[in-house]
Amino acid sequence: MAGSKGQNFIGGAAILASAVAVTKVLGALYKIPLGNLLDSEGMAHFYVAYNIYNLLLLLSTAGLPLALSRLVAQAGALGQENQKRRIFRVALGMFSLVGLAGGGAMFFYPEELAALLHDSLAAPAIRALAPSVLCVSLLSALRGYTQGQGDMRPTALSQIIESGCKLVVGLTGAWWLLAHGAPSHRAAAGAIAGVSAGSVLALLVMGGQVLFGSRGVRGVDVPLRRRTIAGELMRIGVPITIGAAGMSAITLLDQVLILRTLQNELGYSEKMASALYGEYTFGMTLFSLPASFIYPVTVSLIPAIGSALARRDERSACRHTESAFRLTALLAMPAGVGLAVMAHPLLDLLYPAVPETAEAAAYHLSVLGVACIGVCLMIVTNGVLQAYGREYVPVWSLLCGGVAKIVVNQRLVADPAIGIKGAPIGTLCCYGLIALINLVVIRCTVPQRPGCGRIFLRPALASAAMAVVASGSWRFMVRGLHLGRAATLVSVGLAAIVYGLSSVWLGAVTQEDIACFPKGKKWLNFSKLAQNKRY
Repeated sequence: MAGSKGQNFIGGAAILASAVAVTKVLGALYKIPLGNLLDSEGMAHFYVAYNIYNLLLLLSTAGLPLALSRLVAQAGALGQENQKRRIFRVALGMFSLVGLAGGGAMFFYPEELAALLHDSLAAPAIRALAPSVLCVSLLSALRGYTQGQGDMRPTALSQIIESGCKLVVGLTGAWWLLAHGAPSHRAAAGAIAGVSAGSVLALLVMGGQVLFGSRGVRGVDVPLRRRTIAGELMRIGVPITIGAAGMSAITLLDQVLILRTLQNELGYSEKMASALYGEYTFGMTLFSLPASFIYPVTVSLIPAIGSALARRDERSACRHTESAFRLTALLAMPAGVGLAVMAHPLLDLLYPAVPETAEAAAYHLSVLGVACIGVCLMIVTNGVLQAYGREYVPVWSLLCGGVAKIVVNQRLVADPAIGIKGAPIGTLCCYGLIALINLVVIRCTVPQRPGCGRIFLRPALASAAMAVVASGSWRFMVRGLHLGRAATLVSVGLAAIVYGLSSVWLGAVTQEDIACFPKGKKWLNFSKLAQNKRY
């Protein structure tokens, strides 16, 4: 999908993925020093406020931005400029109401919200986050509008500004308060105020971009009524929101059931059960990292397919779908296989202060690495189904996967011979089943289906070669050369090189794929020029 400011589908996904990489680095630079400043007590107050904030944002921004981008893309494909503007205005009003409600609750009732989570000292941090709820809601409307026009750059820039400001203001605020003798809960409020400051600055910058960039030729089309547009936004956005909230609810329920099973069925104390569950969650940061790079694919995919379908261009929609699957396979398979075969070295490298816990968590991460592939497939198939108007299918597949997760966990965790080792198996079954159901529905409903076997086979072979090199080189360097933790870094580097070369040699990555990335054509032209000079 192209426009005056648009990028192709893969280019847009690449821009957003790059922004995710930057924000992940900035997030680590924010939270790691913050933990050293606030210690466990201050971080507890921080996360109580942040969890409430995340829940309110999930309810307000999980589905509506994607619905907005899809409707804007469809209107743009048909040349309906007035319809695009009315869709944006209606969505902006809806987002404003949601943001005011959520932000008002956090600002006027922080003590009540803190009491619900049994942490009365978290009230200042909750109130400090209130402006961010409104600002991020408005940001979501702006991002959905620009994404619907095929321009991912404003979203990427606003995310980086948001993270950078959070880092500077949050850490400075926490340090200054602690230096002046403030208690930990006040310092936590100062740290979390950086989140609000970042969202305000990002809103101002992106609002200015949209305001000055929206001055164009007025259309001649007659837009739909505001009530009709609002109904369409709700029809598309609510199922997506239910799916996002449902997975969080299932994860929370699963946690409760695992802890109860460990205590009631296997007789562990509360402290021991929490320690065992902590081992399971120890590798969750690595497990969730690959999926964060797949979400940009769906953000770029939904308006691209929506635009193609509005033009009745099924071939283009199928091409976008196939590109999304290929890109997901190229990212998810090496990440999942790498986590599975290198779980112990990676955890030992990242957590040298707690080697026993890292070793115990290695089994969980090795299983979760395989499950990571299912998570990535779930995300991209959800995006395809939502783009094709099958918004409720991900809700039902999520319900089936959640039930499977709970049933498998209950049976395996309650077995004394398996115990907590059954938890990652339940996660694997959950996401694997969801992805399978989604793929079956796509095969049955999408008119021109992509060849999934061909798409996934080549990255799978390249990932297998990568796994052999990673595991073999690490064992050789540790046992033969005695390199210690440095062997992990060298092995990961070698594995990345092998995967890249194997992907090109097997044809998993083509010149057409490279050309779709930002500056890809220039890179190809430079490579051909260099090759011609060589020969």
